[in-house]
Amino acid sequence: MLTLARWKIILVALAIIFGVVFTLPNVLPQKTVAAFPAWLPHQRLNLGLDLQGGSYLLLEVDVGALKKEQLTNLVEDVRGALREARIPFTALGQAGDGVSVRVTDPAQIDAAAAAVSKASTPAGGSAAAEVRVARGDDQRLVMTLSQQALDAESVKAVDRSIEIIRRRIDSLGTREPSITKQGATRIVVQAPGESDPEKLKRVIGQTAKLTFQMVDETVTAEEVAAGRIPPGSVLLPSEDGYTSQIVVKRRALVTGEMLQDARAAFGQSGESVVTFRFNSQGARRFATATAENVGQRFAIVLDNKVISAPNIREPITGGSGEISGSFTVESANELALVLKSGALPAPLIVEEQRTVGAELGADAIKAGQLSTMIGGVAIFLFIILAYGLFGWFAAAALVVNGLLIVALMSVTQATLTLPGIAGLILTLAVAVDANVLIYERMRDEARAGRSPIAAADTGYSKAMSTIIDANVTSLAAAGIMFVLGAGPIKGFAWTLSIGIFTSVFTSVLITQVLIAWWFRARRPKKLPIV
Repeated sequence: MLTLARWKIILVALAIIFGVVFTLPNVLPQKTVAAFPAWLPHQRLNLGLDLQGGSYLLLEVDVGALKKEQLTNLVEDVRGALREARIPFTALGQAGDGVSVRVTDPAQIDAAAAAVSKASTPAGGSAAAEVRVARGDDQRLVMTLSQQALDAESVKAVDRSIEIIRRRIDSLGTREPSITKQGATRIVVQAPGESDPEKLKRVIGQTAKLTFQMVDETVTAEEVAAGRIPPGSVLLPSEDGYTSQIVVKRRALVTGEMLQDARAAFGQSGESVVTFRFNSQGARRFATATAENVGQRFAIVLDNKVISAPNIREPITGGSGEISGSFTVESANELALVLKSGALPAPLIVEEQRTVGAELGADAIKAGQLSTMIGGVAIFLFIILAYGLFGWFAAAALVVNGLLIVALMSVTQATLTLPGIAGLILTLAVAVDANVLIYERMRDEARAGRSPIAAADTGYSKAMSTIIDANVTSLAAAGIMFVLGAGPIKGFAWTLSIGIFTSVFTSVLITQVLIAWWFRARRPKKLPIV
């Protein structure tokens, strides 16, 4: 096993070159790295929230608002189903945790129940039990959402929210955000480098539900003042600069889910606007809706507020348009960002907010550097004092080990946190353990009367099984932490996992090559560690 094979020398040389080349961007100034040719690596270590500073938010998905929206949609589904079946009804609306409607003709109650059940069952799904239809007193039908359906929607809402939050934060330019689920309805957001938590909250927290709905021109100002709004319409606040409230049809012509792109731009008068473009489905529906309603107004509604309500002068067939209003350049950019990333399925409630300043991050970096230096020096002193020349070989392997860890973390764009630094120090100690096992086995074999070369070779051969067992156990523990942990725990597990592989490689192969070279050059009569 203790041979100076050519493939071993080449592998060690390549590992050293890899470690040096991919570690360099982390130690050189940013200007120097930026001037590197394109074929040289530019990746640097990403620092976590505790090292770089940034913002921490604990968000909760508003399940109550989600349920309310589902009940509102159910009311509209029931209304549409009964009208399509030509069944007269009255008193349609939410009743507690369900929806209630009174069928005018007693003979049509069965037909009404069948029509409602069919309308509330998703196409292609076996979800007939999502909405339960029951008969009440006075010719009433009561529709309730099953708890199973509500729980499923909550899970989907949280998962969807995490995906949308990630896209929104990525658009801000924040690198390596940590977005994790906590419990059933909470989301933890850690955004390193984002020093403005209010901006982060605005971008994350805006639901950005965009709809295009027709304005109900039949309602007079007197009826609005008296609160007489038709059942199929709703009164919404307006931010178009002309009126404070507008009555719009409940049914949306086109929704923001059909948006393909949204960008901030400048209008003909130089004001900030947001241009948008629909996908093919949205473009067709928008063209049909505008063709059927020429001369009428349609409302652009964002989060239940009317942004503008222009007249339809002619059919809009291009599938694109613009949203104008009292936008600044920054607010237009933020709106375009949230529209492009998609609408949140439910509002987010900020439960906790923390800001980690750059000064605290700098202190953490200094503490990590100091602890790593002290730990490294202590390890080097121990291994050199205990094993002499072979200790120097082990110390050289440790240096290469550190280079490889930093290089691999830079290549994989892993995030280094304060617990990750702890994992780095632990990795160095584990690497020394492997050398201690090998060298102590060499001592035992030499004391048993074996020749120096035989003792060294047997030391490596018989220590390998113990080294592999120990590192596989550590790797399994790191895997469990990575799968079940979150945030800094994952950073610790990832650093530890990388270190396990590099430590086995360096403590075994690099020291083996160095010792084999020493044997070939010196041909010693005894080992320097006996």
